[in-house]
Amino acid sequence: MIQAAFSETGEYSGEINDQYDVVVIGGGPAGATVSTILAEYGHDVLVLERSTIPRFHVGESLIPETYWVLDRLGLVPQLKASAYPKKFSVQFVSDGWKESAPFYFDMMNPHESSQTWQVERADFDKMLIDNAVAKGVTVRTQAQVLEVTFEGDRATGVRVKLGASSRNVAAKVVVDCSGNSAFLCNRLGLRVGDPLLQKGTVWSYFKGALRDEGRDEGATIILQTEDKKSWFWYIPLRDDVVSIGCTGNMQYMFPKGSSPEATFERELERCPALQKRLENATRCMDFFTTRDYSYRSKQAAGDGWVLCGDAFSFVDPVYSSGVFLALKCGEIVADNTHAALVEGDTSGERLGIWRDDYAKGVENFRKLVYAFYTPGFSFGDFMREHPGYKDHLVDILIGAVFKPGVSDIFEAMGDIRPPSDRVEPEPTTA
Repeated sequence: MIQAAFSETGEYSGEINDQYDVVVIGGGPAGATVSTILAEYGHDVLVLERSTIPRFHVGESLIPETYWVLDRLGLVPQLKASAYPKKFSVQFVSDGWKESAPFYFDMMNPHESSQTWQVERADFDKMLIDNAVAKGVTVRTQAQVLEVTFEGDRATGVRVKLGASSRNVAAKVVVDCSGNSAFLCNRLGLRVGDPLLQKGTVWSYFKGALRDEGRDEGATIILQTEDKKSWFWYIPLRDDVVSIGCTGNMQYMFPKGSSPEATFERELERCPALQKRLENATRCMDFFTTRDYSYRSKQAAGDGWVLCGDAFSFVDPVYSSGVFLALKCGEIVADNTHAALVEGDTSGERLGIWRDDYAKGVENFRKLVYAFYTPGFSFGDFMREHPGYKDHLVDILIGAVFKPGVSDIFEAMGDIRPPSDRVEPEPTTA
């Protein structure tokens, strides 16, 4: 089932006009969200996606706060009716074998939003873009944006390649939702990497892995290896498939001459808790890799253009924040862009007015990631010493990072800072 979903192709071939209110680059969760909401406001919106939909993408685990954007988009009933595993909690394993008690999301909030899902991104992203089409968005796949066109400093539209030809499409606002490729951010020289989070990941998919029972069956598990040199995610999907990936320092994860499989197996040997879960499992897809993915843009918007989702910033995936931030940023950018269009002010200052408040929420995720990677820091020890901050920790784990006062936990944590320039000794390769 999972391989069929990932290999299925699809094209959206809506007729393209010469001009739109908004052109959106990218049809992932951010692009689908911003375009759907803008279309519901009554704007004429075009989404240009360079690949086909559905398409393979990692990042399957949704955190609870995705509920509110998905509810606004009208998609919660579809998710409830789906076969996606229900996710009620996250559990942590330290030193390769020490299991914490699960963090149940409904400890603080009995609302149905405390239960979320483990999705397959090919299907999930298609659900989002189909919803955009149903709301009046024009979507064109296999459409490669060659450039954002400018008159002086103002974006005026895009030049897009469609098949063997290319054409210009004008827009009052261009929204860049191009994901990790960060189209405008890179072209305008705005990308800034995070020197504390220069990580790399190897991941694949397995069948027959051991799952917990009852409401823990769909839990995300984060397993640190011995000495915190790397960590694994364990995300149960449909049809007895589990997504499993390993993240660590890039030089440590990708030593010269090593293969992704060798790296994965090397780190698995250092994680007895995961070995137990994989005793009777069989890998059902190839290994995939990604590198150095934590970054931000110096700027959120300019005259006639705005960045959104991963095209603006991305944080290490340890807390599964990616899809939530893409959806939430899409909602924020859509509401703000609508207001700017109504006011007739599409200056960079107006289009980027949301940046500071949004960045504060992202920073809460980032600081919790820093704590996770800080040598000698233990969440268990911290919670025993500061039990009053348990609610703050759960707030961040569920995605309530924009809640006032949630950042107070970091004052109590003190100096949380992963090493920025540590060079790991290269492991020997067999």
